[in-house]
Amino acid sequence: MKKYLVHVTVLLALISFSAEAQLLRSTAKVGTTAANFLKIGAGARALSMGGAYAGVSDDIYSAYWNPAGIVNLPGGGGVTFNHADWLADISYDYAAAALHLGDMGTMFFTLTSLGIPEDKVRTVAYPEGDGRYWDASMMSLGVGFARKLTDKFSIGFHFKYIHEAIWNTKSSGVAIDIGTYYVTPFNDMVIGASIANFGTKMQLDGRDILFNYDPDGDPSNGPGNILSQTDMGTFDLPLTFRLGLAMVVYRDRYFKVTAALDATHPNDNTEYVNTGLEVGYDNMFFVRGGYKSIFLRDSEQELTFGGGFRYPVADQLSIELNYGFADYGRLKNVQYIDLSLQF
Repeated sequence: MKKYLVHVTVLLALISFSAEAQLLRSTAKVGTTAANFLKIGAGARALSMGGAYAGVSDDIYSAYWNPAGIVNLPGGGGVTFNHADWLADISYDYAAAALHLGDMGTMFFTLTSLGIPEDKVRTVAYPEGDGRYWDASMMSLGVGFARKLTDKFSIGFHFKYIHEAIWNTKSSGVAIDIGTYYVTPFNDMVIGASIANFGTKMQLDGRDILFNYDPDGDPSNGPGNILSQTDMGTFDLPLTFRLGLAMVVYRDRYFKVTAALDATHPNDNTEYVNTGLEVGYDNMFFVRGGYKSIFLRDSEQELTFGGGFRYPVADQLSIELNYGFADYGRLKNVQYIDLSLQF
């Protein structure tokens, strides 16, 4: 087993070195990455705990925050669906399914979808619309696998296909998330780490970037109406490194209090910290609170809160409903609702 841990450590060191090189090259380049919908956190529980979830990661939403933690999903597996009315009337949906495969590990699948509603095509000649409509959509399909290498240490991988479409242009890419989950001897405090969206660059292509061009500017002579296209350039994915701590700070017969803290290092912004707290009663009712994006430059994200309940429907089958609220300052707020089944 020590040999496996050495191999895993070397692998993560190599990936972290490459990722860190990209992160250091661009520590404050807001708006310079593609597929930014990948930065929208999944799950009402995680949102209400301020996004401090890399160390918590003990449910199906670990697939997003730290794929290594999904081995801790209770029972034989689970499914979930998360919906949010995101900022500016944008619709955000996330779905996942996971299945324990015994000693082999845990396999999971994810789907992320973001849609921007139709709007009129407005031009200088037709500021109220020229009769056409445009929209945009983003989607990610993922498959992952996680396994316990020891009773205290697990590792997980999440492979994703990413697609963006804006009217008649589109781009695609692939990425991988890698996570580790370690339960320390100190009061079972968890150290979780993940690298998200390590993958290819993306570039828009399609008929909207085509145009006719007259090289000499004189339609009466020479070549005219030459089909040309705009050079769109390539953009990195929103690479994110998370390091999280989570620990049960109080426990008795009925109550359980979990505290969490995440340090996050993105490739297109400054570093920041998320904090969160969860109070559970009888493993059935939960109240949560947190604070997002501490130290993030020009952040509009602040307090979060929420709650949920878990109800055993039958033997080895339970249903869980969660709600999360996040304050986005001048951008108003975001509210999450998710529904999960564990079996």
